[in-house]
Amino acid sequence: MKIFIKIIFLTIIIFFYQCNKAKKEKENSVKVEKKKTNKKDALEKEIIKPWDSLNSENTEAFLTEYGKQNPETNVLIKTKFGNIKLRLYEDVPVHRANFIFLTKIKYFNTTVIYRVAKNFVIQGGNSDNMYTQKQRRKYGNYLMQPEFKNNRKHAYGALAAARDWKKNPNKLSSPFEFYMVHDRNGAHHLDNQHTVFGEVVSGFDTMDKISKVDVGVDEWPVKDIKMTIEIIK
Repeated sequence: MKIFIKIIFLTIIIFFYQCNKAKKEKENSVKVEKKKTNKKDALEKEIIKPWDSLNSENTEAFLTEYGKQNPETNVLIKTKFGNIKLRLYEDVPVHRANFIFLTKIKYFNTTVIYRVAKNFVIQGGNSDNMYTQKQRRKYGNYLMQPEFKNNRKHAYGALAAARDWKKNPNKLSSPFEFYMVHDRNGAHHLDNQHTVFGEVVSGFDTMDKISKVDVGVDEWPVKDIKMTIEIIK
């Protein structure tokens, strides 16, 4: 009888020990749940990637989000002839964000004013520098959808995006190359052909000086006009 009681007592002890052990294991564990994803989550995940993830597939989503985080609208072009202050339009959000993006990664600082079309436009954002070409390849030579606005015309001092006229029926803008209208009568034949996304605020005298340089048959200045672009408050 005593042996039977001892067996029952021992069984009870073992039972409570096992229960207590299981309870402690549960307390010390962490439940891992798989998070459900949807298309919106996937888009947000794409947007928060490093900024050098910009490519031809995510251009609009990338620049839209970048624009929200980088609202600047004033930039300064510096050249040996003087400075040109630009104001970027908020109602042309993708083009504005793109120009701010390229300014902040200092892409433009490797480029030159490569076209001076007398009494027409002054164009910049490219060069024959290998580093410039490497930067363009890095971002996949992406293009931007036009952002035509009825109130944004090619007036004197307008800032607009260059584009390829061949095999480009949708009038997609080049992200890298821009021009400023130097014709005092404007260049209105380009309205709704190129996206106007800003304007010259000051530095028209600098534009006048640049317009007088010697150029080759391709309107590329004989002597390179180097430039840097920076954000100003």
